[in-house]
Amino acid sequence: MSIHKVRVFTRFERFWHWTQALLIFVLLFSGFSIHGLIPGIDFEKLVWTHVGAAVGLMVLWVFAIFWHLTTGNWRHYVPTVNGLFRVARYYAWGIFRGEDHPYRKRFWHKHNPLQALAYLGLKLGLFPVLWATGLAYLFYGFWGQGALTAGSLEWIAVTHTLFAFFMAAFVIIHVYLLTTGESFVEHVKPMITGYDKVELTEAELAYLKEDEPDRVLD
Repeated sequence: MSIHKVRVFTRFERFWHWTQALLIFVLLFSGFSIHGLIPGIDFEKLVWTHVGAAVGLMVLWVFAIFWHLTTGNWRHYVPTVNGLFRVARYYAWGIFRGEDHPYRKRFWHKHNPLQALAYLGLKLGLFPVLWATGLAYLFYGFWGQGALTAGSLEWIAVTHTLFAFFMAAFVIIHVYLLTTGESFVEHVKPMITGYDKVELTEAELAYLKEDEPDRVLD
């Protein structure tokens, strides 16, 4: 294994990441404002902003799911216990003692085990619950009049808001981790330029230099 600077984030992946981040911030701001936590903004405009951003995020995710499945990039999110506890120990203890990060990015494993597990939970758990409860809330008038569903709006709203707080906590933790280890700029730069330092096997390096030479800088 040798370390090389490789383009690991494609243009679509970077577009997806930053557009998703923008839409999530819009959703959090408009959602908390609707609940009165940020007063002084027109309620109707907030609702339409929230709905518009939510629809935009769902459309983006349809394209993202298709891209992940057709390109094989879903492999980066397959969870593993190999190295998971070392990474967890690093974030819980070693990071405060100046220890080196125990994980190095690899060509088909650019996320460390803890990241992969967190992102998988985000994609298969947190986001689907937010979408389901948000759509149920939005279209409650079409299905909430029956004897079995009457009065369920409160539970839908509470669940949606609870998971919105989980989303806000994820964003805060995500930004905080960008300030640890290397400089903030070094953490963010790969998602801007697409290039990051990864470990390559001889076969992977030979393949990239032969078939995709523009992906390897050194």
